[in-house]
Amino acid sequence: MNITNLLNKIYFTPRYKEIELYANRAEELQQRVLQRLLHKAAGTEWGKKYDYASIRTYEDFKKRLPIQTYEEIKPYVERLRAGEQNLLWPSEIRWFAKSSGTTNDKSKFLPVSRESLKDTHYRGGTDAVALYLQQNPQSRFFTGKGLILGGSHAPNLNTNHSLVGDLSAILMENLNPLVNYIRVPSKQTALMEHFGPKMEAIARETIHANVTNLSGVPSWMLVLIKHILEKTGKQSLEEVWPNLEVFFHGGVAFTPYREQYKEVIRSPRMHYVETYNASEGYFGTQSDPADPSLLLMIDYGIFYEFIPLEDVGKEQPRVYSLTEVELGKNYAMVISTSAGLWRYMIGDTVKFTSKNPYKFVITGRTKHFINAFGEELIVDNAEKGLARACAETGARITDYSAAPVFMDEHAKCRHQWLIEFAQMPDSLEKFARILDDTLKEVNSDYEAKRQNNLALQPLEVIVARQGLFHDWLDQKGKLGGQHKIPRLSNTREYIEEMLKLNQ
Repeated sequence: MNITNLLNKIYFTPRYKEIELYANRAEELQQRVLQRLLHKAAGTEWGKKYDYASIRTYEDFKKRLPIQTYEEIKPYVERLRAGEQNLLWPSEIRWFAKSSGTTNDKSKFLPVSRESLKDTHYRGGTDAVALYLQQNPQSRFFTGKGLILGGSHAPNLNTNHSLVGDLSAILMENLNPLVNYIRVPSKQTALMEHFGPKMEAIARETIHANVTNLSGVPSWMLVLIKHILEKTGKQSLEEVWPNLEVFFHGGVAFTPYREQYKEVIRSPRMHYVETYNASEGYFGTQSDPADPSLLLMIDYGIFYEFIPLEDVGKEQPRVYSLTEVELGKNYAMVISTSAGLWRYMIGDTVKFTSKNPYKFVITGRTKHFINAFGEELIVDNAEKGLARACAETGARITDYSAAPVFMDEHAKCRHQWLIEFAQMPDSLEKFARILDDTLKEVNSDYEAKRQNNLALQPLEVIVARQGLFHDWLDQKGKLGGQHKIPRLSNTREYIEEMLKLNQ
């Protein structure tokens, strides 16, 4: 028996059996989570304000507390960062995850507690391995090391023992020291601030290691892989790491990068597992390689609620518990957590594909969409359109961003897509036409606005120069970590900045 089989039998299989209970005990598990969170936080300033001690049911909780956004909790976060405690959560808050959910200059600082690290983020990583090993009994995962690509952190307001930075860096800083025996690069290298030198240092440290698994954001991991191949002169990554078998990825959609990964990792034995580990919590893991949906992790320190997408922004939105959601509908996710986020709307939208167990796909963000003309275009629509356009034109995409053109010199309105291609399509006009037609197929509102070119003209594709999006992030000091390109925007703020760099 190899070491992976032994560890799987002792540690991971028992946990997998607990996860199997998700299929028929979802309501019970979620109610336990809610009661545990309320009991723990009853003595905090927030818990006393809303009299947590007297809350008995979910309906009590729902009626008592308003939905929160970052603006509502920001005063509490500022006090926590200044050193006050027992405000939102009873244990000491010393870490703050700098949100990568937006790429503008305004940052969000989300509290991270000792409990949320243990019962949510680290547990999510462990469960991702448990689910993977269950699907792959021949795995030799633990015979080598895992390469974890993350961001950096810095002192919080010059306060002792308090840090602010990428969630990945906070996780790295607090890892059990034993984990360092099965991961690369060194902690010092992993937490380097500047992306360029960090890539070189990681490559230097890991080229001769026995790497069996990767974890990170697809866009930044691809940059590292290409750097390693260039440095070694190899054609594919398995020539460098012959025992590589799985990439746990998250942070951005994998679809635009899938074909590029097939070029740099050619082994048919390679596996890809999507995870959903945000600054606010670890929410889901792909449990079946044949199903892109993610399994909602319902026994962590997170209680879930959902707002129908059409109600987002309303003064009195409908809010549903997990067992009240419908399949195939878009919802904004609302969470209450063991880091002291209460009925907090994180900004991501999801659609459930299964209730037994609860599985979902990420469809976009409440702020990353285009609805300038009533078309309600979301990221999920965009990914489907781009995937088909690439498949039918031989194109490969590195990055993209889209925004509305409200009215040009001919009084015409349209969507403008700025796309950086790893490989150009055989015809740019054909690519744009297929993208446009697919958006009509998957979005009836877009189709209606495009009818007879009355409200919307055919979309426009502008080719971005190589490295444009990298340079835009660099200009904003947001290279590496979990920083992302805004895929869809309802204003022209981002795309105008990018177009200036594209000249």
